[in-house]
Amino acid sequence: MGYFAPDTVTDALRQLADGSAQIVAGGTDVYPARGRAPAAKRYLDVTSIAGFSEISHGPDGTRFGAAVTWSDIVRADLPPVFDGLKAAAKEVGSVQIQNAGTLAGNICNASPAADGMPTLLALDAQVEIASALRGPRHVPLDAFVTDVRQTVLEEDELVIAVCIPALPTGMTAAFEKLGARRYLVISICMTSANVLLDDRGAISEVRVAVGACSPVAQRLHQLERELVGVRPGAVTVTDAHLSPLSPIDDVRGDASYRSDAVRAQIVRAIQRAGTR
Repeated sequence: MGYFAPDTVTDALRQLADGSAQIVAGGTDVYPARGRAPAAKRYLDVTSIAGFSEISHGPDGTRFGAAVTWSDIVRADLPPVFDGLKAAAKEVGSVQIQNAGTLAGNICNASPAADGMPTLLALDAQVEIASALRGPRHVPLDAFVTDVRQTVLEEDELVIAVCIPALPTGMTAAFEKLGARRYLVISICMTSANVLLDDRGAISEVRVAVGACSPVAQRLHQLERELVGVRPGAVTVTDAHLSPLSPIDDVRGDASYRSDAVRAQIVRAIQRAGTR
């Protein structure tokens, strides 16, 4: 078994050229996810690559390098529109996991219960990808994760960063997570809401994303459209609004419980965001 920790993107892509290396960006789920399968022939640790641990801001938005950890996000000086992401960061595992686990690793792992997915979807995130063969490309997050543990990444491709476009001034955010206990738990359901209010206190723009209730986290676009002009205190969620979801029965909760819980969770997240 080989282990490589390059300090440049060029060297990393060279290691990926033949498709036999497994990328590690924190590595908190590498062995649990492996189960009884043999270890990879080579592990490629990207956490030492120059610039990968940086969070940068510009007129076009905010860029999180692929090795930015959850603890980095908690400590970062970010505007209120990132409050949902910060709240999610504090819910990821233990402090030790938050110190090692990365934002990019969370989305590449493509778990239905990935804590970063709803918040990033509500932020209209894009994934920046590099390849020695195909060059760079940007993929919207809602097209990046395609199914349980599946993404559009090719074997020779590497996630460089997660990019958030410039967001409306005054937009606020909230994140809600339900589990069987307060910490160190896989989500039963979770919701992220970004809200922008007009001068009358009514919603002028809202983004709502739900995780752990479908194979891939989902934005609820019909709900978003129908809430424009509604005050946060008057928000209601119908069965039609939840139709993109497909919750399952498992050891953490059955489908009907998830549906009822996420309905209340959406209202609470919108109201919390709308009062900030």
